[in-house]
Parts: sequence; C-alpha cells; structure tokens
Amino acid sequence: MSPQPSCHQLSVLDLVPFGQTGQEQHFFALRLERPAWDLWKPGQFLMIRPHSFGQELPWGRPLGICHMTTKHLICFFQSVGRGTERIAQLRAGDQVQVWGPLGNGFAMEPDVPTLLLAGGIGIVPFVGYVHFHPKPWNVTMLFGHRAPVDCYPMDSINERVPVDRLHESVPGDLENLIYTMRERISEYAEQQGLVLACGPMPFLRTVHRFAQEFGARAQLSLENVMACGVGACLGCVSKTTEKWPVHEKRNWPVQVCTHGPVFWSDQIDLSEGDAS
Repeated sequence: MSPQPSCHQLSVLDLVPFGQTGQEQHFFALRLERPAWDLWKPGQFLMIRPHSFGQELPWGRPLGICHMTTKHLICFFQSVGRGTERIAQLRAGDQVQVWGPLGNGFAMEPDVPTLLLAGGIGIVPFVGYVHFHPKPWNVTMLFGHRAPVDCYPMDSINERVPVDRLHESVPGDLENLIYTMRERISEYAEQQGLVLACGPMPFLRTVHRFAQEFGARAQLSLENVMACGVGACLGCVSKTTEKWPVHEKRNWPVQVCTHGPVFWSDQIDLSEGDAS
C-alpha cells in the first residue's frame, strides 16, 4: 500500500544548477526541508506550487522525488516551460506548497537481478532507488542522454551501482542505444530479472516493445502531462490492457497520476496514437 499523501508548506533550502557549460542552465536540484511523511517509495512524485505562482499559474507542477533524507527532500528537474521556469527562480527561504507523496513506486526485489533503464531526466527516481536498495550489487543501469552527463545527478548513482552511459550526439548513437537496450532486456528476461524504466515516451515505447518481445518482467514510469495530480482532471490518462487487474477497467483509460506513474508493462498499452 502506498503512503497517504498530505499537504505541507515547505521552505526552500537551496537550488543548485547542474551542467556548468557556461550557458543558461536548465537542470536543477531543488532541496526542500523534509515534509512530515512517514514513508515514500522511489518512483513516486509530488505536486509543487510556489507562492510566486499567484493567480497566473493556478496549477502546481509535478516533480519526481529524487531522494529524501532525515533532514531534507530533493527534487531534480529540467526547466522546460512557464511553471518549471518559475520554480527555477526559487531561492533559499522561499515558501512552496507540496502535495505528496503521490502515485506508486517501483518494485524492489532485493534478490532479483535488476536492470534500470533511464532516458534523460528519467534518471531522477533511480537516485533514491539505488540508495535504498538493500543489495545494490544486484542492480545495474543503462543511461541514455542527450545533454552532457554533468547535467544529471549521475554521481549519486554511479557510486552505488555500475552504470553504462550512451551519449546521443550523432544519429548513429540512437541506433546503438536501441540495440543495447534490446540486448540487455533479452538478457534479463532469460534470468527472470526485473527491468525498470523511466524516460520520454519514445524511450518507453521501445522498452515496452522489447519487454513484450522477450517476455521480460518490466515496469515503466510514464511521464504524462499532469495538472491536478489527484485524478480529477483526466489530463494524463493511458489505456490499460487485458492484463489489468481490475476487470471493469481493462482496455480502458486510467489516470497516470493515481494508478501510476509506474505500471507493469503488460498492463498498459503504449501504442502510437493512444492518450499518453
């Protein structure tokens, strides 16, 4: 059972830019004071609404939970729109409203070989995952990214589990990433291992296709656009399959924010053209 979400007013401790390239930064680690959550699971997210949003931006913005310690909560995000641009302007002492932890998290099976597949900003939930995994020697990661590696919280993962990086900088790099993903998923399917993936939708569709091809046990974290975070606005739906555990909702759209964001790959339909 997932922890019950709650609402908190939190202070910003700091906002650290990543990727020192001499250009305007778009990747940030936001550190907040720790909310009064008893539990959280890697793969969950929160809705954040700075006071500076005012009436101009009525909705909060979803941010994946990167890590949480006894003293603080860390979210890592990329500034890509008005909301995240405003969040990127936060400073120490600013107040934000946080609702969470929301959704479900990734499965953690300590004795099972586990492959983490991260595409770009999809690396975020795996920081907490590798930190809390009781047997990290059973975990490996394949990370595909377009921005320079120093734009991502790579060190937090690399110090605990082995990571293979594939930097997509020329057209042939994408084919290499797809080939490597196929080989890895096939390997873990043979071992009855666990494959966990987070990234943009084209990345997840590729993982989904290979998981079906090889019969791999895989979970996907969907990065659908969310507005409310509580299933009311129906803006983040994806379609289920015949494997969905609730008979009445098989082959039916379900909200990613409340039924996900993590789904077993055989229970969700990621066909081109579906709501996602």
